Amino acid sequence: MFTGIVEAVGSVARVEPRGAVRRTAVRCPEIMDDVRLGDSIAIDGVCQTVVARDANSFQFDSVPETLSLTTIGSWEPGRPVNVERSLKVGARLGGHWVLGHVDGLVHLVERRDAGESSILRFDLPDELAPQVAHKGSVAIDGISLTAARVQPGWFEVAVIPFTLAHTTLGGRRPGDPLHIETDVLAKYIGRLRESSASERTGLTASLLERAGFLTDRT
Repeated sequence: MFTGIVEAVGSVARVEPRGAVRRTAVRCPEIMDDVRLGDSIAIDGVCQTVVARDANSFQFDSVPETLSLTTIGSWEPGRPVNVERSLKVGARLGGHWVLGHVDGLVHLVERRDAGESSILRFDLPDELAPQVAHKGSVAIDGISLTAARVQPGWFEVAVIPFTLAHTTLGGRRPGDPLHIETDVLAKYIGRLRESSASERTGLTASLLERAGFLTDRT
């Protein structure tokens, strides 16, 4: 689990096709003091497993399912990427619950800069629209943001100067595709509304357990 608070901006150092799998190396020396093989790391919001590392970079393998839902298959050396290690138990939750399970892609359709801050408008696929709420949380390329406006077919976020300077959002331009992960709570609520009464009991318990309210289900 992640929070959507980007720790560092790394850069793609190397890409290597391995049959249907694509191995990517990301240079990010700022975090390598606490990266181990098998760790989960969110890269542009996509949860991947560290399969190799050195002093300055880590590597991960992306399977066809991941490549079909993300932009990873098009990454080339030099591309900047947002990096966040998984949340430690007891750490502050500064953003919101982010699983690193990308729902798909949205495109930046308009950028309005106001001084050092920006309003970014993204298209919103119909199937994801019920999961994006006014003043609700959404992760874009792994960045925890608040939906400032939501309308049919699009939503907007207001981005402060710090976020623009410390993530990849500052370099995004209209037409760029970005990863979106909607709020996991909205997904559970939507699933509850679709389910039967017996299913709702189990799903509610699962949601409470994830939230930390249930620790023993015996």
